[in-house]
Amino acid sequence: MLNDMVASVFTSRKVEAVRRVRAAGLGAMLITHLPDVHYLCGFTGSNAVLMIFAGSREAVLMTDGRYTRQAKAEAAGTKVEIVDRAALSAACGLLDKSGVKSCGVDAAHTTLAQMEILRKSMPGKKRNIFKQVESLIAAQRELKDADEIAKMRKAAKLGCALYEHILGFMDYGMTELQVAAELEHEARVRGAEGMSFETIVATGERSALPHGHATAAKLPRNGFITLDFGVMLNGYCSDMTRTLYMGKASQFERDAYDAVLASQVAGVELVGPGVSCEDVDEACRSVLRKAGLGKWFTHSTGHAVGLEIHEGPRFSAGVKTKLEPGMIMTVEPGVYLSRRGAKDFGIRIEDMLLVKAKGHEVLTAASPKAWTSI
Repeated sequence: MLNDMVASVFTSRKVEAVRRVRAAGLGAMLITHLPDVHYLCGFTGSNAVLMIFAGSREAVLMTDGRYTRQAKAEAAGTKVEIVDRAALSAACGLLDKSGVKSCGVDAAHTTLAQMEILRKSMPGKKRNIFKQVESLIAAQRELKDADEIAKMRKAAKLGCALYEHILGFMDYGMTELQVAAELEHEARVRGAEGMSFETIVATGERSALPHGHATAAKLPRNGFITLDFGVMLNGYCSDMTRTLYMGKASQFERDAYDAVLASQVAGVELVGPGVSCEDVDEACRSVLRKAGLGKWFTHSTGHAVGLEIHEGPRFSAGVKTKLEPGMIMTVEPGVYLSRRGAKDFGIRIEDMLLVKAKGHEVLTAASPKAWTSI
């Protein structure tokens, strides 16, 4: 029964992918981006090509002999071909036999080297059947189905539990690396396949680095600690950031934190169906501008999350995409102060949100964002 349910999930995704291939006027689509392959058939190996044909619901997965058992076990409802040559070349052989006149390739993920292999592997005039298109599967993946939402809720819940654990672990004299190692070890103990990106532990003046990966620096006597981390659970990512304070903060530091929190809350409150991505970005930025901190917010406000830690769309100026139910997005404004003759510091607060038919659900709500000092 469980296998039937899994097969049904992937079948419905492939049916929608076929519809998108047809709508794009293509006879077939060649899928090489491994997260897209995973999404459409469940295969998690490191070498694969998936062929989708506009005239058939049957997809064909091509991989090598290392994955004979794995492909047949994972690729639910998908024809599997184990090939003894490059999967791209084998896919061209299948295309040649099929007689299709146009085959889409993902412009964002198909390299020049791969395109050269494809063209050399097709005979004569058929070398021109390949059309680079914007990723049809990436667009499909923007809207998470019920299976994905359930998995991402669990991943987010695990992330929240890890944050509560690390609050009770950190102490003076520890290094950023020790904190990161404890987070990552505990994630594995609790069932995570790994971290969804390199854990960020940035303390004191290093918190002014938006991507301050953990170092041998010691936790400060007085200063901010930014923790940005996520887990991989059942193939899906979580992502959250909390900033706390060690020691006694100045009034300016408290005020800056309150401004970032107000900015983040403003963005979160706006998230809902029909809202444009650029409007969520502006909601966060306007709060920080009023607080005199706008110029220190130097990155986009958020991004979609799923099989990959960074997916589309993004919360950023000029992104007019409207939010739809099923999207899972982060809202993560921050400020990173680097001022001559003054103490550097940074603050970021991030949550994962599910867009619903009405409003949203905060998936990382279990970890409070109120000022926290240790």
